[in-house]
Amino acid sequence: MKNMIMSRPIVFFRTLGMALLVLAAGTPVYAQSEAQKQLSSDRFTIVSPFPPGGPVDTLARVLSEGLSKRYGQAAVVENLAGAAGNIGIDKVKRARDDGHTLLVVPAGNLTINPTLMPNFPFNIEKDFVPVTMLAKAPNVLVASTASGIKNAKELMALAKAKPNTLSYASPGVGSGLHLAGELFKQQAGVDLLHVPYNGTAPALNDVLGGVVPLMFSSLPSALPFIKSGKLVALGITDTKRSSIAPEIPTLAEQDIKGVTVTSWYGLLAPAGTPPAVAEQLAKDAAELLAKPDVRERLKSQGLTDATMKPAEFAAAIRDETAMWAKIIKVRNIVAE
Repeated sequence: MKNMIMSRPIVFFRTLGMALLVLAAGTPVYAQSEAQKQLSSDRFTIVSPFPPGGPVDTLARVLSEGLSKRYGQAAVVENLAGAAGNIGIDKVKRARDDGHTLLVVPAGNLTINPTLMPNFPFNIEKDFVPVTMLAKAPNVLVASTASGIKNAKELMALAKAKPNTLSYASPGVGSGLHLAGELFKQQAGVDLLHVPYNGTAPALNDVLGGVVPLMFSSLPSALPFIKSGKLVALGITDTKRSSIAPEIPTLAEQDIKGVTVTSWYGLLAPAGTPPAVAEQLAKDAAELLAKPDVRERLKSQGLTDATMKPAEFAAAIRDETAMWAKIIKVRNIVAE
């Protein structure tokens, strides 16, 4: 009986020693966190509120493939286009808050439309949980070859010498590229005339044809024409040069400060999604987008990884919303 009693501390210390060896080797005591267990419990739906094709759809499919492999669950992409993206956004708003229904959406739906649209049906801060920014593409100010403008310095000189004579095209009133032009006017202290079109393609075509001298464009859309000499790149609207066109200087390098406008895409979940689940999804997205094959896939559309933590993403949305709200109100921009 005495030997049996004495053996118990020995077994205990042996077990403790084995546990300490496991920890020292870096092997996790638990295979999954509670957030990972929850995410492993059901299938995923990634909502893209626009038609198939393009950056939103690409990012949604990258996530669906990655999450399916990671959690052993089916993951489908639903393209729910219509009402400027609001149909798809509404589905996610009404979904269960368990991290299995997610929204991939461009910046404008989050930071421009709430101010621009008088009856905007969502409160982004209350209706959704920001998970992470996913990827971004810089914008570029381009000039037609017919304009004779070769760089930002020449543009500034011409704009100041002849106020309200130079014009710039955009895909439409209230679009991100329209507001990029308004921000440029404010920061550069120049007056340009806005010429809205119904979409990027017709606007870009008229700049290529010399009908309108200037345009803010996403870099991926304009780059083929820049490389072929059909458009002149005047400056990137980001804080640093783009990795896909490092030869193009930023506007900031040319003493035009504060014109930081990128086309970015974010991931959101319904309100009520637990913070730990949002944090895990952000971590998953960062790991997925860091893979070399995924980076190449994004690069083909001019995108670069822009992942961040949920709190950082929430702050980025608030800051950009405030910036655009000020521009929209000061310039008296009204949605058509």
